[in-house]
Amino acid sequence: MLAGAAGTAVLAVGLASGSPGAATDRGYPGHGDQRVRNVILMVGDGLSIAARDATRLATVGQDGQLAMDTLRYAGWTYTDSADPEDAVTDSAAAATAFATGVRTYNGAVSVDLDGNPVTTLLERAKALRKATGLVTTSQVTDATPAAFGAHVPNRSDQSEIARQYLEESRPDVILGGGEDWWYPVGDEGVFAPVPDDDPAEISKSTIGNLVERAQDTGYTYVSSAEELAATDADRILGLFANEEMFQQEPEGQGDVYEPLVPLVDMTAKALDVLSRDRHGFFLVVEEEAIDEFAHQNNAERTIQAGQSLDETVALAQEFAAHHRGTLVLVVGDHETGGLHIENVDADDESGDPENPSADVTQSLEDGPFAIAGSDLEFTVDWTTGSHTGAATPLTAEGPGAERLARAQHATDAHDVVADLLRRRW
Repeated sequence: MLAGAAGTAVLAVGLASGSPGAATDRGYPGHGDQRVRNVILMVGDGLSIAARDATRLATVGQDGQLAMDTLRYAGWTYTDSADPEDAVTDSAAAATAFATGVRTYNGAVSVDLDGNPVTTLLERAKALRKATGLVTTSQVTDATPAAFGAHVPNRSDQSEIARQYLEESRPDVILGGGEDWWYPVGDEGVFAPVPDDDPAEISKSTIGNLVERAQDTGYTYVSSAEELAATDADRILGLFANEEMFQQEPEGQGDVYEPLVPLVDMTAKALDVLSRDRHGFFLVVEEEAIDEFAHQNNAERTIQAGQSLDETVALAQEFAAHHRGTLVLVVGDHETGGLHIENVDADDESGDPENPSADVTQSLEDGPFAIAGSDLEFTVDWTTGSHTGAATPLTAEGPGAERLARAQHATDAHDVVADLLRRRW
């Protein structure tokens, strides 16, 4: 059964520090004459309008709204990269557009078409003496978080991305998966390798033991929910899986979405730590599983991951309501799977159930799924196991959010946030 909407017990965790901000006009935090003190940029990797809607129907029904849909301003972003060979972006180029305002080739992490580093929003925030953080259910060195905290010509160079976190960009909080990229070959760290499931899931750092290097440079390292909850450190590295914090497979083939530390809990901890900084903070939060399960044409897990993201958006909204000057922005970096919501109709299956090919059977309709609060059901159909070029939805609330309520490229969204950060609190 699909999980419900946002839980409320966790919300208090993110409100532990700081006093409630002053009331703002019409009850919207950060509207009017305020300046941006804090930015919470939330990325649903692969999150399309259809994926948001499927999550809405399964979670709150036709008459309800997700937390991410209640943010005051809405627009959308074009997702095209500047790749010379491919019309559709990958996550690295898409995240680079949001992070730097520069369109680049697929696979590039915050470098331009010539391979030159370009300044990221996290680096801009750091220059303004703000605290910074990266939270994800993917590897912490995967494309989306990497685009905010590193510069490499090829997204696969994840150990170098980790090194740059520690020695160059130095986010105050780094939470997610991907332990394999921090330990050298032969040292498997906390999480046992699973080469029978995936031969790539073994330690593979090319530049030594980066967990030890993190500790030597001032990070407190945690690897469990209990350790994360217990630490009161101001600089935290938390790795909670050897690779992603879930198992992305087609339905019934080992697919699991049970992060050791849920996204909402990681985000709550990050907010608690970062909000101690008197200059404010910049935080990136990513739910990677939406994209990975859509690649597998696994609608149930895609929706489940969407619910996780929405629960975390509710936490961010609650935080913003008590901390004036907080901009909350929810985006999708690209669309994955060509997801469509359809009526339940046995005669309308677009695939070929008799075809034994795994690629074909994977893309058959999923469902039916119950529409919350009604007797209706829907199915999910897919057109691909890859990304598509569809524009993605954007919703935002807080100071300057009205400037994002339009059709724009991801680079334009970057430019708005960069401009808002420049305006001194």
